[in-house]
Amino acid sequence: MITCPWCGTSYPAFQSNCSRCGGSIPPPHVTEGVEETLLAPPGAPRDISSTYAFRLMLSDGWSIASLALTLIGAIFTGLGLALTLAIVTAFVGIPFLLLGLVFFIPGAAVLFWRYREFQKQVLVLKWGDAILGSVAGLQENYSVMVDDRHPWSIDYHYEVGGYQYSGKLSTLNQPGDRLQPGRQVYVLYSRDNPGLSSLYPRP
Repeated sequence: MITCPWCGTSYPAFQSNCSRCGGSIPPPHVTEGVEETLLAPPGAPRDISSTYAFRLMLSDGWSIASLALTLIGAIFTGLGLALTLAIVTAFVGIPFLLLGLVFFIPGAAVLFWRYREFQKQVLVLKWGDAILGSVAGLQENYSVMVDDRHPWSIDYHYEVGGYQYSGKLSTLNQPGDRLQPGRQVYVLYSRDNPGLSSLYPRP
Protein backbone atom coordinates (compact mmCIF):
# COMPACT_ATOMS: atom_id res chain seq x y z
CA MET A 1 0.00 0.00 0.00
CA ILE A 2 1.39 3.42 -1.04
CA THR A 3 0.32 6.50 0.96
CA CYS A 4 0.53 10.11 -0.24
CA PRO A 5 2.83 11.96 2.21
CA TRP A 6 0.86 15.21 1.80
CA CYS A 7 -2.80 14.25 2.27
CA GLY A 8 -2.70 10.63 3.44
CA THR A 9 -4.58 9.12 0.47
CA SER A 10 -3.65 5.45 -0.01
CA TYR A 11 -3.13 3.64 -3.31
CA PRO A 12 -2.76 -0.10 -3.94
CA ALA A 13 0.16 0.52 -6.33
CA PHE A 14 2.84 3.22 -6.69
CA GLN A 15 2.08 6.36 -8.71
CA SER A 16 4.30 9.43 -8.95
CA ASN A 17 1.61 12.04 -8.13
CA CYS A 18 -1.42 12.00 -5.86
CA SER A 19 -4.74 12.12 -7.70
CA ARG A 20 -6.35 13.96 -4.77
CA CYS A 21 -3.94 16.78 -3.87
CA GLY A 22 -1.42 16.74 -6.73
CA GLY A 23 1.61 16.27 -4.46
CA SER A 24 4.48 14.04 -5.52
CA ILE A 25 4.74 10.56 -4.03
CA PRO A 26 8.30 9.27 -3.52
CA PRO A 27 9.01 5.72 -4.62
CA PRO A 28 9.18 3.12 -1.84
CA HIS A 29 12.58 3.38 -0.20
CA VAL A 30 14.18 1.18 2.40
CA THR A 31 16.80 2.83 4.60
CA GLU A 32 19.42 0.40 5.86
CA GLY A 33 19.19 -0.10 9.62
CA VAL A 34 15.75 1.52 9.75
CA GLU A 35 12.36 -0.17 9.69
CA GLU A 36 11.19 -1.11 6.21
CA THR A 37 8.08 1.06 6.30
CA LEU A 38 10.10 4.23 6.99
CA LEU A 39 10.32 6.43 3.88
CA ALA A 40 13.29 8.77 3.50
CA PRO A 41 12.19 12.25 2.33
CA PRO A 42 13.19 13.30 -1.19
CA GLY A 43 15.52 16.28 -1.51
CA ALA A 44 14.24 19.85 -1.33
CA PRO A 45 12.40 21.49 -2.92
CA ARG A 46 9.62 18.93 -2.64
CA ASP A 47 6.47 19.21 -4.74
CA ILE A 48 3.43 20.17 -2.71
CA SER A 49 -0.03 21.36 -3.69
CA SER A 50 -0.67 25.09 -3.28
CA THR A 51 -3.92 24.27 -1.46
CA TYR A 52 -2.28 21.98 1.10
CA ALA A 53 -2.40 24.60 3.89
CA PHE A 54 -6.20 24.63 3.59
CA ARG A 55 -6.31 20.81 3.73
CA LEU A 56 -4.31 20.90 6.97
CA MET A 57 -6.77 23.39 8.45
CA LEU A 58 -9.62 20.92 7.94
CA SER A 59 -8.19 18.67 10.67
CA ASP A 60 -7.39 21.53 13.09
CA GLY A 61 -9.85 22.23 15.92
CA TRP A 62 -8.94 25.94 16.12
CA SER A 63 -9.51 26.41 12.38
CA ILE A 64 -12.85 24.60 12.40
CA ALA A 65 -14.16 26.55 15.40
CA SER A 66 -12.99 29.91 14.04
CA LEU A 67 -14.50 29.14 10.62
CA ALA A 68 -17.85 28.49 12.29
CA LEU A 69 -17.62 31.77 14.24
CA THR A 70 -16.63 33.67 11.09
CA LEU A 71 -19.58 32.29 9.11
CA ILE A 72 -22.05 33.05 11.90
CA GLY A 73 -20.58 36.53 12.24
CA ALA A 74 -20.81 37.13 8.49
CA ILE A 75 -24.50 36.12 8.46
CA PHE A 76 -25.40 38.35 11.42
CA THR A 77 -23.31 41.24 10.07
CA GLY A 78 -24.93 41.05 6.64
CA LEU A 79 -28.42 40.81 8.12
CA GLY A 80 -27.73 43.64 10.57
CA LEU A 81 -26.32 45.85 7.82
CA ALA A 82 -29.36 45.25 5.62
CA LEU A 83 -31.76 46.04 8.47
CA THR A 84 -29.78 49.12 9.48
CA LEU A 85 -29.81 50.52 5.94
CA ALA A 86 -33.57 50.08 5.92
CA ILE A 87 -33.94 53.00 8.34
CA VAL A 88 -37.35 51.89 9.57
CA THR A 89 -35.82 48.78 11.19
CA ALA A 90 -32.48 50.31 12.21
CA PHE A 91 -33.18 49.79 15.91
CA VAL A 92 -33.30 46.03 15.18
CA GLY A 93 -30.45 46.05 12.65
CA ILE A 94 -27.81 47.72 14.80
CA PRO A 95 -27.83 45.02 17.53
CA PHE A 96 -27.62 42.34 14.82
CA LEU A 97 -24.73 44.22 13.20
CA LEU A 98 -22.83 44.57 16.48
CA LEU A 99 -23.41 40.93 17.40
CA GLY A 100 -22.19 39.86 13.95
CA LEU A 101 -18.99 41.87 14.34
CA VAL A 102 -18.40 40.34 17.79
CA PHE A 103 -18.38 36.88 16.14
CA PHE A 104 -16.80 37.82 12.81
CA ILE A 105 -13.71 39.80 13.87
CA PRO A 106 -12.25 37.30 16.38
CA GLY A 107 -13.20 34.35 14.16
CA ALA A 108 -11.52 35.84 11.11
CA ALA A 109 -8.44 36.80 13.15
CA VAL A 110 -7.99 33.25 14.48
CA LEU A 111 -8.64 31.78 11.03
CA PHE A 112 -5.93 34.02 9.54
CA TRP A 113 -3.52 33.08 12.36
CA ARG A 114 -4.05 29.35 11.77
CA TYR A 115 -3.59 29.80 8.02
CA ARG A 116 -0.28 31.57 8.59
CA GLU A 117 0.85 28.74 10.92
CA PHE A 118 -0.01 26.08 8.36
CA GLN A 119 1.73 28.07 5.64
CA LYS A 120 4.90 27.74 7.75
CA GLN A 121 4.26 23.98 7.87
CA VAL A 122 4.01 23.91 4.08
CA LEU A 123 7.37 25.70 3.79
CA VAL A 124 8.95 23.16 6.15
CA LEU A 125 7.51 20.28 4.12
CA LYS A 126 8.87 21.82 0.94
CA TRP A 127 12.29 23.07 2.06
CA GLY A 128 13.01 21.50 5.46
CA ASP A 129 16.05 19.37 6.34
CA ALA A 130 15.37 15.75 7.28
CA ILE A 131 16.41 14.04 10.50
CA LEU A 132 15.33 10.94 12.39
CA GLY A 133 13.17 11.46 15.46
CA SER A 134 10.75 9.38 17.49
CA VAL A 135 7.04 9.39 18.35
CA ALA A 136 6.54 10.45 21.98
CA GLY A 137 2.77 10.22 22.29
CA LEU A 138 -0.42 9.48 20.38
CA GLN A 139 -3.90 10.51 21.51
CA GLU A 140 -7.35 10.71 19.92
CA ASN A 141 -9.18 14.00 20.54
CA TYR A 142 -12.79 13.09 21.39
CA SER A 143 -13.82 16.73 21.89
CA VAL A 144 -13.68 17.45 18.12
CA MET A 145 -15.35 15.57 15.25
CA VAL A 146 -14.86 16.20 11.53
CA ASP A 147 -16.53 14.01 8.88
CA ASP A 148 -17.52 11.55 11.63
CA ARG A 149 -13.87 11.21 12.67
CA HIS A 150 -11.97 12.38 15.74
CA PRO A 151 -8.56 13.96 15.02
CA TRP A 152 -5.44 12.32 16.37
CA SER A 153 -2.74 14.30 18.16
CA ILE A 154 0.83 13.10 17.60
CA ASP A 155 3.75 14.27 19.76
CA TYR A 156 7.31 13.65 18.59
CA HIS A 157 10.90 14.44 19.61
CA TYR A 158 14.05 15.09 17.58
CA GLU A 159 17.54 16.47 18.11
CA VAL A 160 19.32 19.15 16.06
CA GLY A 161 22.83 20.38 16.86
CA GLY A 162 22.81 18.76 20.29
CA TYR A 163 19.52 20.42 21.30
CA GLN A 164 16.30 18.50 21.94
CA TYR A 165 13.13 19.68 20.21
CA SER A 166 9.54 18.49 20.26
CA GLY A 167 6.68 18.87 17.83
CA LYS A 168 2.98 18.18 17.69
CA LEU A 169 0.51 17.78 14.86
CA SER A 170 -3.09 16.69 14.28
CA THR A 171 -4.46 14.40 11.62
CA LEU A 172 -7.82 12.88 10.74
CA ASN A 173 -6.12 9.82 9.27
CA GLN A 174 -5.93 6.70 11.39
CA PRO A 175 -2.30 6.40 12.58
CA GLY A 176 -0.67 3.15 11.52
CA ASP A 177 1.99 1.07 13.23
CA ARG A 178 4.71 3.50 12.20
CA LEU A 179 3.22 6.27 14.38
CA GLN A 180 2.98 4.33 17.61
CA PRO A 181 4.92 5.76 20.61
CA GLY A 182 8.59 4.84 20.51
CA ARG A 183 8.73 4.30 16.74
CA GLN A 184 11.29 6.11 14.62
CA VAL A 185 9.99 8.76 12.21
CA TYR A 186 11.50 11.21 9.79
CA VAL A 187 11.18 14.85 10.85
CA LEU A 188 11.53 17.82 8.52
CA TYR A 189 12.70 21.00 10.27
CA SER A 190 13.56 24.56 9.31
CA ARG A 191 17.29 25.25 9.25
CA ASP A 192 16.63 28.86 10.33
CA ASN A 193 14.25 27.83 13.11
CA PRO A 194 14.82 24.19 14.16
CA GLY A 195 11.80 24.31 16.47
CA LEU A 196 9.56 24.59 13.39
CA SER A 197 9.00 21.06 12.10
CA SER A 198 6.68 18.45 10.67
CA LEU A 199 6.63 14.68 10.27
CA TYR A 200 7.41 13.09 6.93
CA PRO A 201 5.32 11.74 5.41
CA ARG A 202 2.75 13.89 7.13
CA PRO A 203 -0.08 11.60 8.25
